[in-house]
Amino acid sequence: MTRAESMRRELDYKSQIKRAAISIMSNVAEGFERGGRAEFAQFLSTAKASCAEVRSLLYVALDEHYIDEATFTRLSGQAEEVARVTGGLRSAVVRQRDAQRGKPSVLSPQSSNLTTGVTP
Repeated sequence: MTRAESMRRELDYKSQIKRAAISIMSNVAEGFERGGRAEFAQFLSTAKASCAEVRSLLYVALDEHYIDEATFTRLSGQAEEVARVTGGLRSAVVRQRDAQRGKPSVLSPQSSNLTTGVTP
């Protein structure tokens, strides 16, 4: 998307959306390498927040006519899927962390909304 002709002069925007997208995978990798489940869960939360930033920037791209509706729908759907997977992984890591500590999990499959990460 950032290589499209419509984005040629939008250097700041291109840089921001690239940084947000790269931040997702970087935070997953860094959190995993930290070794502890609590830190991994925190980095996964940050990665999921970067997914939201990417989706927000896609709305800007649509509003500014950098991308068309079909491209927006495709990319937004991909960003939502990454957020769901990241949120699901975070929930699993938190459950493992809590089980290891002998505590009931604060995130259970019944009480966690994996799309938004909001716990009722």
